[in-house]
Amino acid sequence: MYNVTTADIIRLNPGCEEKIYAGQTIKIPQGQASQKGETFHTIQAGETLYKLTTLYKVSAKAICDANPGLSAENFRIGQVIRIPLEEERTTAATIQPPVEQTAIQGPVQSRCKDMHKVKRKETIFSVSREYGITEQELIAANPELKEGMKKGQLLCIPYPNATTVDPTPKEDLNVIPPSNSELFNKIKEAPEEISTIKAALILPFHEEKRMVEYYEGFLMAIDSLKRIGTSIDLYVYESGKDASALNNILSKKEMQKMNIIFGPMHQQHIKPLSDFAQKNDIRLVIPFSQNSEEVFNNPSIYQINTPQSYLYSKVYEHFTRQFPNAHVIFIEPTSPDKDKAEFIKGLKQELKSKGISMNSVSENDTKETLKATLRSDKENIFIPTSGSNVLLIKALPQLTMLVREAPDQRIHLFGYPEWQTYTLDHLENFFELDVYFYSSFYMNTLFPAAIQFTNAYHKWYSKDLTSKYPNYAMLGFDTGFFFLKGLSRFGSELENNLPKMNLTPIQTGFLFERVNNWGGFINKKVFFIHFTKNFELEKLDFE
Repeated sequence: MYNVTTADIIRLNPGCEEKIYAGQTIKIPQGQASQKGETFHTIQAGETLYKLTTLYKVSAKAICDANPGLSAENFRIGQVIRIPLEEERTTAATIQPPVEQTAIQGPVQSRCKDMHKVKRKETIFSVSREYGITEQELIAANPELKEGMKKGQLLCIPYPNATTVDPTPKEDLNVIPPSNSELFNKIKEAPEEISTIKAALILPFHEEKRMVEYYEGFLMAIDSLKRIGTSIDLYVYESGKDASALNNILSKKEMQKMNIIFGPMHQQHIKPLSDFAQKNDIRLVIPFSQNSEEVFNNPSIYQINTPQSYLYSKVYEHFTRQFPNAHVIFIEPTSPDKDKAEFIKGLKQELKSKGISMNSVSENDTKETLKATLRSDKENIFIPTSGSNVLLIKALPQLTMLVREAPDQRIHLFGYPEWQTYTLDHLENFFELDVYFYSSFYMNTLFPAAIQFTNAYHKWYSKDLTSKYPNYAMLGFDTGFFFLKGLSRFGSELENNLPKMNLTPIQTGFLFERVNNWGGFINKKVFFIHFTKNFELEKLDFE
């Protein structure tokens, strides 16, 4: 978030490399972010949006524009917000020729009362009316407007001619400062409906066959939406691998008019596509990549395939809720699995803080050794510290014999998203061992929605769905239907209405949270898949 290294934060906050807690205060070193015309502020007790405008000498609108995720509802103690500083607000003014100064100089008064960043569809008339000045005054302060107004342009808002400016205004103690709700409502833009949604897919179709599957599912989503009256113009582009192909796409005139873009696949395409989307106020949905740093600074990014580490806190919370009386037994592999080290370390810390008992065994231990670790007064949860199928193959026979010899003991096996690719190999064991695993993606071919989609896909394309995880055709359908339905229903207010998107996707879970008040969204949806002893399959949704 702050463009500093992990090592710098640890140096100033010894011990925080182990764990940090909600509500904890940590020191952040001065980094690159503070050199870009901005600073960060942590809201303190008693502070209001109005108080911050006087503290930093910036308008409420400027603060809200810099923090799209900020609202009257979440303006509370501990929230970190970005404050645009004078350097950013006076860029247009600094290019003006210097004014000749007299020998004796009093307090300096800026010629600009405020700075305004032009938004889509704004005009000289609308901006002048917003600030209570004439069109002539606005043009005189910004001569470049004679050549037309452009989106993203910074305008100097002059003091009205009829107003005498007091360089050192005194605070009127009788004036009641506006509340947060009043200020937020005052600067809120009018919602904009989207009659015809313009959507673009930018993917390497020729290079990667799974992108074609994604496109096929996406087309099925568009067909479903058009049947209920949604109007959509879809633009599809072959991105390839090279930057030149992407640049050619982004240079097309129609791209600037998009409401939403889906893609890319390649990591090197994310930043240029993100920069383009942010400059033109376009939503960008990234369905595949897990490692996008752009989400921290672009408020219009939606990252679907979130890095596993972002989901761990949700998994820990759901785990302790599902098993409040647990005794956890970790199954250690002969060769440690570095991929799960962070998850296991965090889980052990969480279990310790909740007073949940733990034990460890080896993947090569016998049934008798496993039995000795059981507790009759607890639910015994075995958790491998590796997600590999090799460990499962070694451990499952001993665990299965244990369950058969001790039917009165409550025993479960808990695992990872990749286990769904092993289901066909171990289906009977999964049911017998009462297996749970967590995931953001899951498709049960026996669920009605999945059966309907599978049949429709075969009818459309005369072929069967692939069995890979996740299924890209279903991913294309889920992401396409969710966002296009949301734009048709809420228009420009989609971000403020995400909790109202009560859709049931076929495979993909959606729970979007902003990474910070000025960044984009990551998908933090996690559910548990449960193979019951009654040979039933449950999808446990904890939200």
